[in-house]
Amino acid sequence: MSKTKHVCETPATQLLKQRKVAYAEHPYNYVDHGGTVESARQLGVHEHAVVKTLIMEDEDARPMVVLMHGDREVSTKNLARQIGAKKVAPCKPEVAQRHSGYQVGGTSPFGTRKRMPIWVEASVLDLPRIYINGGRRGYLVSIEPAALVDLLGARPVNAALE
Repeated sequence: MSKTKHVCETPATQLLKQRKVAYAEHPYNYVDHGGTVESARQLGVHEHAVVKTLIMEDEDARPMVVLMHGDREVSTKNLARQIGAKKVAPCKPEVAQRHSGYQVGGTSPFGTRKRMPIWVEASVLDLPRIYINGGRRGYLVSIEPAALVDLLGARPVNAALE
């Protein structure tokens, strides 16, 4: 496949192109409820390098994006404490979709409908390359994790469930 031909055009890839962020496309066969285990298996990459994009909200229903290793869970208590919220909880799928503009299972932190604060598990930034949703189900892009900070202003937290 040539470098100029793209598998998918989404708000996420449009933003990456517009901001000249180098990325590679990784389509795979989407499996309902397969999550990062399935995408990592199909792409032959370690699940720790696959980053899930979660839409959560605080006690006042203010939305936020949380980026976490595929093989880890978010401790909502730790996250709330670190960001100065009373509590944090995942949004219902239809609410998450309304905030992000993406279908659940295809949520990317890039090109969201609504501008939201973005929190990233600190150790994600230590990886050489990450695989993150490119804006639709069955479609990941690989990028350098620094793009999360440079492009999105993602702030590091230590919110992985121990």
